Amino acid sequence: MFGRRKKDGDAVEGDQEQVFEVQESPAVARERPEGPWDVADAPEDDVNRVDLGGLRVPVPPDVEVRVDVGPDGQVVAATLQHAGSAMQVNVFAAPRSAGIWDEIREEIGAAILEGGGVADDAEGPWGAELRAQVPVEGTSELAPARFVGVDGPRWFLRALLTGPAATDPAEAAVLEAALRDVVVDRGSEAMAVRHPLPLHLPREVTEQGVPGAPPGEAPEGEAVEADAPVLPALPERGPEITERR
Repeated sequence: MFGRRKKDGDAVEGDQEQVFEVQESPAVARERPEGPWDVADAPEDDVNRVDLGGLRVPVPPDVEVRVDVGPDGQVVAATLQHAGSAMQVNVFAAPRSAGIWDEIREEIGAAILEGGGVADDAEGPWGAELRAQVPVEGTSELAPARFVGVDGPRWFLRALLTGPAATDPAEAAVLEAALRDVVVDRGSEAMAVRHPLPLHLPREVTEQGVPGAPPGEAPEGEAVEADAPVLPALPERGPEITERR
């Protein structure tokens, strides 16, 4: 409640100024009856999750989990694929005192409209979300996209659903269930607001490089692909981790 803050707001999380107590807004401090979970309140369950550092991503039956990397080779997201649909999950640092999904949703919508697409607010399982038709690079077509945002304690998670799951609730059910099982590990280090949380390849993938293993061969239950994604402006594909039953 008492403390000194920078005049330009909470631009860098964990600054050096003394703050005795910060009361979080209801958007961040609310009880979370379902996931995505913070690592501090995640349930003890037997869900099979891939540990990417800041994200622990479930691997449900018949769902492929792809590790997405940027041009610099850094892991930036995870994408879950099921029955022709995909859900990309990114996670970022957020302020202590307020959620940022409202302003980010407005920015995404404005960018889509400026690019010739369509974007409208809608109500979803996690509250306000964005339903859009996004221009596909190199064509005159529009592809359906659904943006979901979750404000957590000092983190913000964004999920982008494409394919049939972007418009059909039945097609989205499996991916939505997986999103509820995601766990976010924010860590304690200071980070600029909106800075991506550090992610890394899972141990199972890094162990593929052991001496004597055939090049490019993945352990059982995984696959490696290098194709580009369908929509533009998404990271390049990385290793895939698949569980089928």
